[in-house]
Amino acid sequence: MNGEWLTPLIAILGLAAITLVTRAFFMIPERELPMPDWLRRGLKYAPLAALAAVIAPELLMTQGALIQTLKDARLPAVLAASAYYFWRRDILGTIVVGMALYLPLHIGWGW
Repeated sequence: MNGEWLTPLIAILGLAAITLVTRAFFMIPERELPMPDWLRRGLKYAPLAALAAVIAPELLMTQGALIQTLKDARLPAVLAASAYYFWRRDILGTIVVGMALYLPLHIGWGW
């Protein structure tokens, strides 16, 4: 039996340790960590920046390249979902509107 199982085990344990430390970092101290005001203001925008970093490539790229045509079901679905959100401010409705437009275009028409 060779050591092929050792590398994945070390990777899994390392990733678990990193995840535990980064997620528990703010819960470990007994008192609030001192932070400069500029960092505190910047951290307010971190969730929005992370969401944009995940969503933008999914909307604008296919198989690692920018989309080449406007005939892509994701684009009208995003426009309709965004319009609905700004009109009603309802997350569930936004998802329903976006998927109600995306699925027929993608599955039905092959966009």
